[in-house]
Amino acid sequence: MKIEQLYTGCLAQGAYYIESDGEVAIIDPLRETQQYIDKAKKNNAAIKYILETHFHADFVSGHIDLAKKTGATIVFGPKAQTDYDIHSAKDNEELKLGKVTIKVLHTPGHTLESVTYLLIDENGKDHAIFSGDTLFLGDVGRPDLAIKSDLTKEDLASMLFDSLRNKIMPLADDVIVYPAHGAGSACGKNLSKETVGVLGEQKKTNYALREDMTKAEFVKEVLDGIAPPPQYFAKNAMMNKMGYQTFDTILKTGDTILSPEEFEALANHESALILDVRHQSDFVKGHIPNSIFIGLQGQFAPWVGALITDIKQPILLVVPEGKSEEAVTRLSRVGYDNTLGYLEGGIEAWKKAGKEIETLESISAGEFAQRSKSAQLNVLDVRKDGEFKSTHLEDAQHFALDFINEQMNEVDRNKMYYVYCAGGYRSVIAASILKARGFVNLIDIAGGFGAIKKTDVPITNFVCPSTL
Repeated sequence: MKIEQLYTGCLAQGAYYIESDGEVAIIDPLRETQQYIDKAKKNNAAIKYILETHFHADFVSGHIDLAKKTGATIVFGPKAQTDYDIHSAKDNEELKLGKVTIKVLHTPGHTLESVTYLLIDENGKDHAIFSGDTLFLGDVGRPDLAIKSDLTKEDLASMLFDSLRNKIMPLADDVIVYPAHGAGSACGKNLSKETVGVLGEQKKTNYALREDMTKAEFVKEVLDGIAPPPQYFAKNAMMNKMGYQTFDTILKTGDTILSPEEFEALANHESALILDVRHQSDFVKGHIPNSIFIGLQGQFAPWVGALITDIKQPILLVVPEGKSEEAVTRLSRVGYDNTLGYLEGGIEAWKKAGKEIETLESISAGEFAQRSKSAQLNVLDVRKDGEFKSTHLEDAQHFALDFINEQMNEVDRNKMYYVYCAGGYRSVIAASILKARGFVNLIDIAGGFGAIKKTDVPITNFVCPSTL
């Protein structure tokens, strides 16, 4: 028996390769499926099952393409309904894979069809669970993502409580836990940085598995502090349920070389969004007017999903050399399949063609500290709510990047703003979006809050309210 976790940091997502006696099961595959086919072929094995733990909301799974290419059976949980052929497994149904058995445990709560796959080894011993978004290390899945359901998040949280108590917690402490996500995923609020654990440790340390916890306490604690889901979640879930265009076609179209003239013509004719995925330091030095920056080096796909509201938006790419295929692939992972091509030769070719270039002023934290001593500056903190509440610059205005599209009217076009985040990535994203919307008086603080803290600029720290 062979188990391999295939972890993708940008999505904080774990897919799994399970092999026994020449037969393979893939759990929650990514959009690009050739990696699984190549791995099985290398091992002289055949992919028999594609096991989906639920209708994913945070990425588009590769299950449909993989099934077409291999003939493998797609398995979902009870009552899952799709627009393509699947096997909707029954609760406690057993699937044979070589010399091992995979038992389907229906664990609704994150979604109605959510399942946990229990791997039973060739000796009949419970070996591991592939828990999807039902159980994470340190947390459990958010219960507010039901697709077109009359159920409330409280209803789903109650189901999740029962699923954990009745299906997962009775398993032995030495059972290995392989979750679908780790820290950085928006599918939970307190996920561990670790990506593999054991059930006994979770019973001791995971707040949601406290033995003396009542259902009412569970519902309250699980729902407390959950941020609204990113806007693309529901759209990805529907793609996973209804189907999508093949990844090979998307890659072929999106990875098309365009001259500056072709690039500009497409941008105008197709009303395409120009997405610049280079490093933020390159973007501030020179970029195409009205282009948006979201760098590949950060949590690229989730930020695209959160900020580009039209999932069918035509997109043109400005990429570092050799990174066009990666950019198209990572866009497709979150359902942005309408990439039209990328600029041949990048910004340098654009300049040589005599096309217009814009810059974004960016100053060091030290320069910001000097300026703040002689004038009252308008400052935008674009970090997440929890980061801002923990500690921030005195008099800074909170303008969370997550909700920039909804909060645009909170910024005065006539004022000059200094923009910062934690390290300099998100502030340039925010500034690029504001610039594209006509806000021109913007200055980025390079290095973000991490650099600012090393100066003498006044900072407000969170103070825990007294319990007296």
